[in-house]
Amino acid sequence: MPDKIRLGVIGTGMAWDKLHWPALKKMPDKYEIAAVCNKTVSKAENFADSIALPRGNVYADYRQMLARDDIDAVDVLVPISENFEAARDVLNAGKHLIAEKPFAGTPEAARELIALKNGKNLKVMVAENCVYDEDTLIIKGLTDGGGLGRAVSFTQAVYADCETSVKGDGYFSKEWRRHPAFPGGVFLDGGIHDIARLRFLFGEIESLCAYGVPHNRDYCPYDTITALMKFKSGVIGTLSYCSSRAERLKPAAGLRISCEKADIYLESKWSGKVVAAHADGHTGELPFTPDYGYTGEFLNFYDALANGAEIISTPETELGDIEAVHEILRSAGES
Repeated sequence: MPDKIRLGVIGTGMAWDKLHWPALKKMPDKYEIAAVCNKTVSKAENFADSIALPRGNVYADYRQMLARDDIDAVDVLVPISENFEAARDVLNAGKHLIAEKPFAGTPEAARELIALKNGKNLKVMVAENCVYDEDTLIIKGLTDGGGLGRAVSFTQAVYADCETSVKGDGYFSKEWRRHPAFPGGVFLDGGIHDIARLRFLFGEIESLCAYGVPHNRDYCPYDTITALMKFKSGVIGTLSYCSSRAERLKPAAGLRISCEKADIYLESKWSGKVVAAHADGHTGELPFTPDYGYTGEFLNFYDALANGAEIISTPETELGDIEAVHEILRSAGES
C-alpha cells in the first residue's frame, strides 16, 4: 500500500460533510481523496471543487468509480436500505471498505457480507464511532482493571428528539429516515450506537427482554422502548430509548454504571467529562474530547491497512449489534 490510502467516497451528503470529512481532513498524511460519487452529482462536484479534485474523479454511478484500479479503499455513506448493496459491490470490486453502521439492515444480510469479506481477504471497518469515542475508552479503562472493581449494573436513557429533527434540517429530516425502508427505524439507525457501546464495555449479551410504547410515527414503531439486558460477564441493566422527545430534566440521566468500589456517570458524549464517585466519598472527573470517535476510527483503519493492526469495530462485532437490536424489537413486539 502507498503511504496514503487512496480513498473513494460513495455518498457526499450530510454524514460526509458533518462527520467523516471533518475527521479525514485532519490527517492529510494518511488519506488522499481519489474519487467521489453521489446520486445528486452536483453535491459531489461541489465537494470536489472545494478540495481541487478534478471533476474527472466525480461520479454519479459508483460502479464506474469501483472499476478504477487506483483506489485502495472506499468509504460508503448511503441510506441504510442501500448499505448492503453498496458494501457488497465494493467488496466484489476488491476494495477495502469503511462501512457506515449498520452495514446491513438484517442479521442475514450482515452474515452474507462477512462471508464475502472473508473470502476475499479484505479489510472492513464498520464506522461505529461510539466505540472509538474517548468517553467510551475512559469508561472501558475504569471498568477493566481501573481500580473500581468489576461493573455490576447500569442504566442508560437516550432521547432522540425526532419530532424536532424531522421538522428542521437535522439528521432525521431526511426522507429515508422519516419513512425508513428498514426495520426499527431510528432505533436501528441511532439506538445501535448505544447497543454497540454497551457490548464494547460489558461483552456479549446473554439474554434480554424488552417492552415498547407504540406510536403512529413512521420514523420508529415505538415512542419509547426499554430493554432489560443480562451480559455474560454478569452485568445487568436497562436501556431506555425515547424516539420522540428531548430530555427535559437536567442533568440528563445519561449512562450510569455501578461498580464494586465506585459509580460512573456520563451525561452525554458532548459533556466533556466522565465522573467517578468513589465509595470513600471523593468524586473525580476525567476530561475527554467530545465526539472524537470519527477521528479514532479513521486512525484505526489506516493503522490496519498500513501496519496490520487489528480493527476494533469489525463486521463480526457489528453483526452482534444488529442481532441485539432485532432481538429487542422482537421482544417488544411480543410483550
